[in-house]
Amino acid sequence: MKNNTLVNHPPAVPMPEDNRSLVAPIYQSVKFSFDDTAETLSYLRGERDGFFYSRSSNPTLKQLQLLLAQLQGRDDCLLTGSGVATIAASLLSLCKQGDHILAFIESYGPTRYIVQHLLAKFGVTHTLLSIEDLAGIERVLRESPTRLVVFESPTNPVTKIADIEHLTKQARRAGALTVLDNTFAGFHNHGAYDIDIYLHSLTKYASGHGDVMGGAIIARGELIDAMRKDLSSMGPTLDPHAAFLIQRGMRTYFLRYERQCANAQAAGLFLKSHARVKAVYYPGLESHPQHALARRQMTDFGAVVTIELDGGLEQGARFAEALQLFSISASVGSAESLVMPPQLLAGNEYTAEQRAAALITRGTVRLSIGLEDVEDLIQDLSQALDRAFS
Repeated sequence: MKNNTLVNHPPAVPMPEDNRSLVAPIYQSVKFSFDDTAETLSYLRGERDGFFYSRSSNPTLKQLQLLLAQLQGRDDCLLTGSGVATIAASLLSLCKQGDHILAFIESYGPTRYIVQHLLAKFGVTHTLLSIEDLAGIERVLRESPTRLVVFESPTNPVTKIADIEHLTKQARRAGALTVLDNTFAGFHNHGAYDIDIYLHSLTKYASGHGDVMGGAIIARGELIDAMRKDLSSMGPTLDPHAAFLIQRGMRTYFLRYERQCANAQAAGLFLKSHARVKAVYYPGLESHPQHALARRQMTDFGAVVTIELDGGLEQGARFAEALQLFSISASVGSAESLVMPPQLLAGNEYTAEQRAAALITRGTVRLSIGLEDVEDLIQDLSQALDRAFS
């Protein structure tokens, strides 16, 4: 073998059966091979285990898929390169022309865009209600044959809580599938409910460090099997190195989530007591309109605290800019604290009626609470409020 051949066929390093790596390796390979054509065909027919092409399956992704599915209490999982790719790919796979979707005003902006614009191009209709409109939900599901009920809980950004038992009961009675964006609640919440498909942005709490993007679709086996070829053909594949980083982030998932929830609870209590804060939306506070429902459905309440400030846009921007430990940035769930001022939460696509239902005002500010010392965070919030209104 000459050197220019050797560099493309380097020596193999087989691992002895009793000698294992404590951390699974990154299979940073697009292609995998079998010893012969017959075994390759056997794999492609689904008759044997293995891997062939990373757009469809990869060992590094498989480990993460198994972990996330087990945490959520379901059979299997598909991974994508971002949370939004998860939303788009799953809804495209699950719907066809003539189907109807029930979605909600309080949902994540890209979710509403996909339902209202992308799917509409292909003849999928929708109804948009408030997540609190229980009578409307019953009416729509009774009167309109519905393929999917797509919702999130807590909602983004004002942390409304969906009545999951009511939603799933009504959807099941109507023959609709339920799709829950469970990103804000995390993998350890809501698994006991009769949800068909869970969506997660792995960019948030799973990664936890703001340095990698990804998404997960988690469901029972037959639903994942029905979606698998569609997603492989669409190609929203998660890279193996990104999967490895997310897997590494998951090692500290519970420690981070617990600390962030405790910090958020303390920050919410402080903000609730401040004269310049008109409202605080955090499900862990007894003052939250759906606190009792949140306690019944969740083991903890997440790290997003949304407030409404006196003064509107100007004070909201001044507050965000005065914060020293909170970066003005998108996303949530990172180790560092983040803030979104009202100008970045405007929701320009809302009608006035929808904006009122979503509780987004000119003074709405979203805080994602991180892992900093809680006393430092409260001191920072305090000085920023003072400066915003000085």
